[in-house]
Amino acid sequence: MEKCIVNGKIILKDEIIDANVFIKDNIISEISQRNPTNEEIIDAQNLYVSPGFIDVHTHGRGGSDAMYPTFDDINTISKATLKTGVTSFLPTTMTMPVEDIAKAIENIDNSKDKVEGAQILGIHLEGPFFNKKYKGAQSEECMILPTVENYLSFVGNHQNIIRKISIAPELEHSIELIEYLKDKNTIVSIGHTNATFEEAQAAIDAGATSGTHTYNAMTPLTHRLPGVVGAIMLNDSVYAELILDGIHVSFPAAKILLKMKGKDKLTLITDSLEAAGLENGTYRLGTYDVYVKDGEARLKDGTLAGSVLALNKGVKNAYENLGITLNEAVNLASYNPAQSLHEDKLGEIKVGNYADIIFFDEEIDIQKVMIKGQIK
Repeated sequence: MEKCIVNGKIILKDEIIDANVFIKDNIISEISQRNPTNEEIIDAQNLYVSPGFIDVHTHGRGGSDAMYPTFDDINTISKATLKTGVTSFLPTTMTMPVEDIAKAIENIDNSKDKVEGAQILGIHLEGPFFNKKYKGAQSEECMILPTVENYLSFVGNHQNIIRKISIAPELEHSIELIEYLKDKNTIVSIGHTNATFEEAQAAIDAGATSGTHTYNAMTPLTHRLPGVVGAIMLNDSVYAELILDGIHVSFPAAKILLKMKGKDKLTLITDSLEAAGLENGTYRLGTYDVYVKDGEARLKDGTLAGSVLALNKGVKNAYENLGITLNEAVNLASYNPAQSLHEDKLGEIKVGNYADIIFFDEEIDIQKVMIKGQIK
């Protein structure tokens, strides 16, 4: 049966309108003032009706991590993520022994079509091709060189599910790997890197189109050494990931990045841990203990270790602190990540797109979620 969403404030890419949204099967079939006739009515009760958010960089949530190789763990992340308005995501691995990464990849591939919450679009490999100088909360002893052979040693025959990989482009063989991955339609992101501006530019010229949690774990922008941050800002082809929790990056610095990248090339992420959505306490990230207190997740030495951010909170932070409209803030977590992954049927409420739709109030607290036309 066809459905119609009524009494909602519809968040389109460029404006917010009062209209009815008609859904046939799993697709948005019409957006208009037409009154429904035989359709099943979904009353939005004056809530905002928004495209579902897309998180391209999240390690875990609700006590589970993408590196834990069970269906229950991936399903837990999927369900917990859905509560934050995320309708699709890339479970993100981290730098660990290649055997562990291989098990995680196989598990996510086997689980992706069975999860009950947010849908899995593929995997984001964060590591193990990183520079030890900018290791952050990644395991130094597990970092290896970015050769095609090393990559295939843990990806095996699961290449089709690898949608994104973060690497340090100054490492030997990285350019060959970037060119190899470009041919496979895998997004290459620059991260955990000590690269110079010139080395980052060479990676972008070879096909890298993303910066991993921009500003964090990369060479900064200074007046004589523009660094990786400068290269990400300067290249229009590059999407900049941003953890907008007010902890990883200050709001003025985020505003500068937005001004440099423009409203279509900034992508909000969570980089969330298993601790996300849970109380203060001690949790795990790879081989490390992580201590969570008052919204911050840190290693014993004080190093920031991912976040406990929810993406709807990131959107709220953008709306309140970056000087943009609500629909522009929503785009940072929906339209932009969809475009960065070349997912043309996601990230926007428009005719022909999948009906991945969320309903939220003035505080951007999620009240209802729909995936491909089905209320979850």
